[in-house]
Amino acid sequence: MRLTPTESSAILCTIMSVLVWATGSRAEEPAAFRPPAVPLLAHDPYFSVWSMTDRLTDDWSRHWTGSTQAICGLARIDEKPYRFMGTLSDKLPAMTQTAVEVWPTRTIYRFEAGGTRLTLTFCSPLLVNDLDVLGRSVTYVTFDAQTADGRPHRVALYLDCSPELAVNTADQKVIWSRYKIGNLAVLRLGSHEQPILAKAGDNLRIDWGWLYLAVPKQDGTDTALAADRAARQGFVESGRLPDHDDLRMPRAANDRWPVTAVAFDLGEVAEKPASRRLLLAYDDIYAIELFQRRLRPYWRRGGADADGLLTTADKDYASLMERCRAFDEELMADLTQAGGREYAQLCALAYRQCLAAHKLAADFDGTPLMFAKENFSNGCIGTVDVIYPACPFFLLFNTNLLRANLKPVLDYAESARWKWPFAPHDLGTYPLANGQVYGGGERTEENQMPVEETGNMLIMLAAMAKTDGNAVFAAKYWAMLTKWAEYLKAKGLDPENQLCTDDFAGHLAHNANLSIKAIVAIGAYGQLCEMTGRKDEAAVYLDEAKKMAGQWAKMAADGDHYRLAFDKPGTWSQKYNLVWDKLLGLNIFPPEIAQAEVAFYKTKMNKYGLPLDNRSKYTKSDWLVWTATLAEPRPDFEAFIGPLYRFANETPGRVPFTDWYWTHDAKQVGFQARSVIGGIYIKMLAEPELWKKWAGRAK
Repeated sequence: MRLTPTESSAILCTIMSVLVWATGSRAEEPAAFRPPAVPLLAHDPYFSVWSMTDRLTDDWSRHWTGSTQAICGLARIDEKPYRFMGTLSDKLPAMTQTAVEVWPTRTIYRFEAGGTRLTLTFCSPLLVNDLDVLGRSVTYVTFDAQTADGRPHRVALYLDCSPELAVNTADQKVIWSRYKIGNLAVLRLGSHEQPILAKAGDNLRIDWGWLYLAVPKQDGTDTALAADRAARQGFVESGRLPDHDDLRMPRAANDRWPVTAVAFDLGEVAEKPASRRLLLAYDDIYAIELFQRRLRPYWRRGGADADGLLTTADKDYASLMERCRAFDEELMADLTQAGGREYAQLCALAYRQCLAAHKLAADFDGTPLMFAKENFSNGCIGTVDVIYPACPFFLLFNTNLLRANLKPVLDYAESARWKWPFAPHDLGTYPLANGQVYGGGERTEENQMPVEETGNMLIMLAAMAKTDGNAVFAAKYWAMLTKWAEYLKAKGLDPENQLCTDDFAGHLAHNANLSIKAIVAIGAYGQLCEMTGRKDEAAVYLDEAKKMAGQWAKMAADGDHYRLAFDKPGTWSQKYNLVWDKLLGLNIFPPEIAQAEVAFYKTKMNKYGLPLDNRSKYTKSDWLVWTATLAEPRPDFEAFIGPLYRFANETPGRVPFTDWYWTHDAKQVGFQARSVIGGIYIKMLAEPELWKKWAGRAK
C-alpha cells in the first residue's frame, strides 16, 4: 500500500512522539511530575485504591475517600528485610523508590535496595474499546526483580491485603476462605453480614461481595490467611508464612487484622529479571439498583461467576499486559501530538480515575448500562451534569459507553414519573438509581437545573450522533427531545435565576455561559433533525440558534470580552460551553467571540490557572481545558495547560485529581476522584483525525 505524503508525515510524527515519550518517561518524567495521588487498583467507586504520598512506603494505600485500605509489600534481599509498600514499622527500612510512572492503564514503581532492583507494576486493563475486558474488576500486580550491581542476590517478596478493602468500617466482621481453581490458589475475604446494596451515600466503602487474591502456580510460592502481624513477622524473620490458616472467624476487621497474604521465593536473581504475578479482584455480586431492580456487574451477565472471572483473567494475562503497553504508548504519543507533553501526563493521570468513578452494569437482556457517581460532591448517581463534563472521554474512545450512561436517564425522563418539560438532574444516590433526589426531585421545580441539564442532553446526543455517523439512538426519544428543544427556545436565551452545573457558586440569573449552552443545544437539535431527514425542521432550529447567538453577542458584550451575566457589566467568566459550537461544526457564533475571550483570559491567569469567573479565585480543571480548547494557536492552548500541570505537580492536597481548586495557592476546594476529569480529553476531539481514529476502534 502506498501512503500519501500527508499519511507518511502523520505516521512519522506518531513514531517520533512515542520515542520521545517513552524515553522521557523513564528518565525525566518520574522526577519532574509528582502526581497528587497515584492509582493502584482502579475499577469502580468501591474498588478504587490509591497511594496518596510521594513514596509508596510513606503511608498505607487508601480508598479514594481517604480511608485506609492497606496493602503491605515486603522484600528480603540476602536475608535482610525491607518494605516497598506501606509504613508497617520505622525499624524496617524502606527500599529506595527511584521512580513512579503513571500511564493510562498502568502504574509502575521502581525500587532499589541491597544491590537489587525491583519493578512493581499495577495494571488495571481498562481498555475502553473492549467492554468484555473493561468490565472485569481485576488488577494485575507484577513483580520484576534483578541485580542492580552485577552480582547475584537472593530475593523473596511478600504482599498482603487488609480486610479494609471489603468493609465500610473496620469494626465490621469478616470471614475468609481458600480454594483452588486449576492452577490458581485463591484467597477470598468479605463481610460476614453481606448487606448487598443496603446503603446509599457518598463517603462509603463497599461492605458486601468478596475480595480475591489469586496466585497462579509459580516456583517458590506460598499463601496464608492469618493475622497481619503473624504473616508479616513470619516473612520478615524467616521468609516463611504461618503453617496454618487463622480460623477464628467471624471477627472484626480490626481484630488482629486478618489478611490475605502471598510470599514468593525467587531464589538468586541476576541481570535477567525474575518475575512473579498475582491478581486482585472484587466480585460485588450485584452492582446497582435501577428502579428497584438489582443489576449485575457487566462481567457477570449471562451467568458468569467469580471463578470464571479469575480463570479468564489469568489466561489473558500475557496478551492483556501487551495490549495495555501498546495502548498506553500509542495514546500518550497522540496526546502529546495534540496538546503537548504536560497535557499528555495530565490525561494519563485522569484515565483510570474517570472510569473508576463509574460502574458498568448489565441490564436484564445484557445491554451495558453505565452509572457515574458524584464522588465527594453529593453522592448522586447518573447525574447529567457529571456525565456532560466526562463525555469527551467516551466520545473519543467508545460511544457505546456514553450511550450506556444516557439510556437510564432518557428512559427515566420519558417515564410518567418525570413530569417536567426539561431533563432531570440525577437518578438517585449511588448505588441506588431509584429516582432523582437533588433539589425538588420529582416533587417541585425548586433548585432544579432546567436549562443546564436539557442543554447537556441535547449536546451529548448530537455529539454522539456525529461520532457514530447516525442519530438512530436519539431518534428513539424524538418527541421528548423536541419538547426539550422547544423549552430551550423559550427559556434558554436569557436564563432565569437558577443553578447551573457550577452549583457551588449559587443561583445566577442571566447567566451568559448557560445561555451559550442553550443556544448551542438548539443548534445541536437542528443537527439531529438534519441527520434524521427532517430538513425543514433543521433549518428552523439552526436559524433560530444563529439568531439567538446574534442577540447573545449584543447582550453579553463588555468591551474587550463578554460578561458573566447579561445584567452585570465589568464581570467575566469562562465560556467553556462555546467549545461545542466548534466541535460540532455548527458555526453559530462568530469566531471572533472565542478569540476575544481567549485573549482576555490570558490577562486573568493566576499561577495555577484561570479562575472560573471574576467572583472567586477557584477554578475547575475540566472547564479550564474546555476553555483552552477554544484557543487556536498551540502556544495559547499550552498557556492554559502549563498552570494546570503545575497545580497537579505542586498541590498540597494529596487526593485523586480534584477538579475544584484555588488558582493562587493550588489548594483543593472540594471534590476528588470524580469522573468529570475525563473532560480534559476534549482537546483530542478538536483534532478530527485523532477523534476518528480512536472512536473507530470501539467494539
